[in-house]
Amino acid sequence: MGFFYFMYYVYVLFSLKDRKFYIGFTRNLKVRITQHKNGYVKSTRNRRSLILIYYEVYIQKADAEKREKYLKGGNGRSSLKIQLRDCLTKLRYKHL
Repeated sequence: MGFFYFMYYVYVLFSLKDRKFYIGFTRNLKVRITQHKNGYVKSTRNRRSLILIYYEVYIQKADAEKREKYLKGGNGRSSLKIQLRDCLTKLRYKHL
């Protein structure tokens, strides 16, 4: 007998409007991205058009939540900028 796991996603969206990124967490990545793109998420409603530039997958909700919190902080945001430098450069990210 196998185990069934939910997947939890930490994701990064890039705003083509303000040239900044947004970090979020969800259980259903496809639905959440659609919500962002259609303006149903208050924090990104006025920052559209948005593109998904990065995501990570976890089987433990707590791990995904901790990772999201880390990436939103100073050290995490800095390491994310280093990891995504080529992508962010091409997208003309404001804060490189």
